[in-house]
Amino acid sequence: MDVDITKELCLQKLQGIGILHVATVDEDGRPQVRCVSAIHYEPDAIYFYTARGKSFARQLEASGWVQMEGMTKYKEMIRLSGKVKKADDQQKWKDKVFEEQPYLINVYPGNTREIGVIYEIRNATIEWFWLGTHPIERRYFTTGNAQWKPKGYQISDECIACGTCETVCPEGAIDEGEPFVIRQNNCLQCGNCFEHCPVEAIIKL
Repeated sequence: MDVDITKELCLQKLQGIGILHVATVDEDGRPQVRCVSAIHYEPDAIYFYTARGKSFARQLEASGWVQMEGMTKYKEMIRLSGKVKKADDQQKWKDKVFEEQPYLINVYPGNTREIGVIYEIRNATIEWFWLGTHPIERRYFTTGNAQWKPKGYQISDECIACGTCETVCPEGAIDEGEPFVIRQNNCLQCGNCFEHCPVEAIIKL
């Protein structure tokens, strides 16, 4: 299936979702997730606002990493992971976020908005994962100088071409060959082939 999806379109879809789940890690190594809508999108970066005194800001400062995720009504999951830093020209981006998200004026009336800080994500990986079709569709993109680390499974040359993996794949995403081949764009990454291979020819990436 030829899917016309780009990183620019992924960012547009995230903007359309509006409220994203944003994950960080606290000082004890525990995951922390909150919903964030105070976000402004540019073609090459994302800017978002939070108050300096919040644990969210402290976690961003401590780790320098953040992950954002949302799902469209068509069951397209979009996940963005990247390095975060305080944005240059704080006032410009603060004004832009408050202009686009007018509810913030009630949350931070008048000059109280100055307690906030704008963070920027410019170097990021983006994963688009469409669960609303069969087989599923998956694509990966990067922004800035970010690099993508492969995930999922791969069939090695130890494959004996028995066809077990093809039989147990819920998406029908494995093609016959020597060795058999996993179509990565359709792989659910569930690991069923990995668990059933009789000669352990499938490796985790």
